[in-house]
Parts: sequence; structure tokens; C-alpha cells
Amino acid sequence: MQSKVELAKVRDFGEIISDTFLFVRQNIKPLLKYFFTFCGIFVAAGIISASMFQLKWTGTINGIKSGAFNTNEYKPSPFSFFGPEYFLLLFFGMLSFIALIVTFLSYIALYKEKDKQVPTTEEMWGYIKYYFLRVFGSSILLHLLLTVATLLCLVPGIYLSPIFALIFPIMVLENASFSYAFNRSFFLIKDNWWVTFGSLVVIWIIFYVAIMVVSIPTSIINMVSLIAVPQKGGGAFSIPAAVIGAALQQLCQVFAILPITALALCYYNLTESKDGTSLMEKINKLGTITPNTDLPAEEY
Repeated sequence: MQSKVELAKVRDFGEIISDTFLFVRQNIKPLLKYFFTFCGIFVAAGIISASMFQLKWTGTINGIKSGAFNTNEYKPSPFSFFGPEYFLLLFFGMLSFIALIVTFLSYIALYKEKDKQVPTTEEMWGYIKYYFLRVFGSSILLHLLLTVATLLCLVPGIYLSPIFALIFPIMVLENASFSYAFNRSFFLIKDNWWVTFGSLVVIWIIFYVAIMVVSIPTSIINMVSLIAVPQKGGGAFSIPAAVIGAALQQLCQVFAILPITALALCYYNLTESKDGTSLMEKINKLGTITPNTDLPAEEY
């Protein structure tokens, strides 16, 4: 039987990627359970708002293609497709993003604290309700800073991305404030920027490829609908396919298990290479652990 992943250890680029998949495979059942338990309400709200937005978008496009609108008079503005549905989609998408980060990082923190044992629902809920608002506020500030850095020049935005990403695991895994996590992220990533950046890029590429693979069936249905249904101006987008596609995209958020796990492993890799925390814990435990044996006590 394969041993459980040791979270706190120094890893190279390849080990971060392979251990990410190994950890997820070993813990897939509880991870999925807590995904639907604590993120399910936000995902469901996202599915509803995404479906409403897709229905509006598809109905407008089909109306233009079928001639329902007088194209000489109908001059859509750049914001024609935006409305309450779109902003609801953004809002619930942001809440889902925060819930995913807090849920999976809380699981990893408790998993390490309990010596590779699956945490209970009550333990998870205690962590999530404690960190949710802290991570929520921090994410808004970090997105603003990252947006400004990217607009000023693309290079600073790229450079800061892995540094800012480390702030979330520092906050949850070290129970740290935002200011402490902000400064510590710069300290940890010094001399290790490329390994962290490369690992996260590869995992995010895998994440997006997984979403694309899941979305292929609905894309094929839409293409067939456009070709096979003769109407004025051409075929029409399939409304059921649009709704199903919107729902699948929201459910695909579960694949975020991969980049969040990789981010946590990057954090442990950096802390071990800088601080050697795990090694010091093992040294401190020497002589304090009583061996557990089934041998009977000696009698004289």
C-alpha cells in the first residue's frame, strides 16, 4: 500500500506536480464531500445565474439570426448582453472562488495537524467560518493590486501573481494576518520564484484543459445546431446545450482541487527550504514517542 503524502518536505518541480495528483487521489472522497458540503450552495447559485445569462445571450443571438430584430434599427450597444444576470454570475463566482480556497486549504491544514487523518465536518466548519471573511477581504485587495500592476506593465503583474497566491496558504496554514502573510510571501519566494511559478502554471494549464474537455460535448451540440437547423440567417444556438454548458462550467470548479493543492505544496516546499520546520519538529519529538507494541509486560 502506497504511503500517504508527506506535506511538509522540500520538493523539486516534478515532485510538486506528481505529489499534487497523489494527494488528490488519496483524499478524493473527503475532498469531494467537503466540496459539495461547503461550496455547493455557491456552485448552485452560480449554475442558476450562469443559466439565466446563457438564456439571455442565446435568445438575443437567435433573435438576430432569425430576423426577429430589424437589423437596420437594432443597434446593440457594447453592454447589450450585460445585465443583472451577468453581475450575479460574477458575484457568485467570486464567492465560489473564496469558498474553494478556504475549504481545500482548511482540509490540508487539518490533515497535517491530525497527522494525515481526515478531518471531521465540525472541524472543517470551524476553520471555514473563521477564515472565510478574512480571505474574502484579502482577495479583493490582492485583485486590485494585481490589476493595477498588470495595467501599469504586464511584467509586474506576472511577477506578483505567484507571490500573491502564497498569501492565502500562509493565512490559513499559519493562522496569520494579511500584513504578516503579505511580507512572508516575499520572503519565502526569494530565490524560488521560478519553481513556484512553473509549478502553478503547469497545474493551471491542466485545470483549464480539464474544463475544456468537459465542455466539448456542449460545444459540439451547438456546432451541429448551427449547421443542421435551417433558418433565416442560418441555424440557431441550442438553448438546452447552452444551459447544460453553463451548469457544467460551474461544476468544473471542483477541478480547483489541483491548483489549490499544488499551491499548498509550493508553500510547504518553500517553508521547509527556508525554515526547516518539519525537521525541527521531528528532532523535538525524539525521545518523547513511546513505541506502541502488543507485547505483554515483563513479569519477574
